[in-house]
Amino acid sequence: MPLYESVMQEKPPIVLDIGNAYTKLGFAAEAYPRLIIPTELVLTTTGETKQLFDYVETDQLYDQLVDFLQTIFFKHLLVSPKERKFVLVENIFGQTVIRETLARALFMHFDVSSVLFVPSHLTALSTLAVNTGLVVDIGYSETTVMPVFSGVQIMSAFKDHSFGSRAVHAEIKRQLLATGVKEALLTEPVLEDIKIRTCFVTSLERAQAKEPHEPPPSVAYAICDDDAVIQIPGTLRESVYELLFEQSNERDSLPHLVLRAILDCNRDVRRALIESIFVIGGGSMVQGLLARLKSELQLLLASDKYYADRFHGELQFKFYHSIGKQNFTAWLGGALCGATDLIQSRSLSKEAYLRHEHVPDWSNLCDNRLNGN
Repeated sequence: MPLYESVMQEKPPIVLDIGNAYTKLGFAAEAYPRLIIPTELVLTTTGETKQLFDYVETDQLYDQLVDFLQTIFFKHLLVSPKERKFVLVENIFGQTVIRETLARALFMHFDVSSVLFVPSHLTALSTLAVNTGLVVDIGYSETTVMPVFSGVQIMSAFKDHSFGSRAVHAEIKRQLLATGVKEALLTEPVLEDIKIRTCFVTSLERAQAKEPHEPPPSVAYAICDDDAVIQIPGTLRESVYELLFEQSNERDSLPHLVLRAILDCNRDVRRALIESIFVIGGGSMVQGLLARLKSELQLLLASDKYYADRFHGELQFKFYHSIGKQNFTAWLGGALCGATDLIQSRSLSKEAYLRHEHVPDWSNLCDNRLNGN
């Protein structure tokens, strides 16, 4: 896609990727987000810290979004949003109420010029300059798998599951409580830090070994806020990520999600997807994940009759490596889109929004009629 001079002569569009745990923010055509902040806000009335998407009514969500966006614009980015163009990276199966409320806050309260909604899985592939791939996004609250072929998302083959970083945190907490650690010490930031600093994905051979093996060494972890030191057992370090690979009759582990998504696509695109798997998301930034996932996939093809009868020929799973960190790959794709002519041709303008106060949606039949309004 060409980079038009007229696009870059204006103020660069603001690119936002608002996730359940973290929000990535920055400007179009930049290689990295300016900042990655928790998706939470401090209530002005009580001073309490609250998750952004923890709400009861739509009006409450609107007020929280306004406060959160004000913090982004005037504290972190230090720019005025008025008459600015925006690129919002979103899950294509995200909640419509959040999408509509976010657009209302931007257009009605902040008077922005236009908003371009881009799907996270598709834009992630744009960072590799390829148009075909199987995008696996391991996020905080869920793991999603979306096949993309020739720049088109195959939404009928979309798969998701509730395991993500939050489930890993819960498993770490459960195992530490069983060793006698006080629950008050195990806050969400502490659990996340333990996961990042000490945990890893073990190999397939160790995971399936029938004989007991020597566990990795335990490590001492210091909790600075409480001047406490806790022991992280070696068994915990290599076992918490096993929930991604647990076998069940539901066939809902991560390797099964990948294979089922490929099977739900047409036969002529399956080999292309097998050879172009792209794993993104903050939950994928753990040592040993790609090697374990590849081993699990190859094992299922060889030993599971269900898949052996449906996949034919010699198949080798191949993975793309992200050009940046996996946790902001989707944001980077949005930054690339904001630097092209898509920001001019595909954005929802303020005038178009004020005409109906509605964001066009692919799932809405009225928005997709050839002659409809």
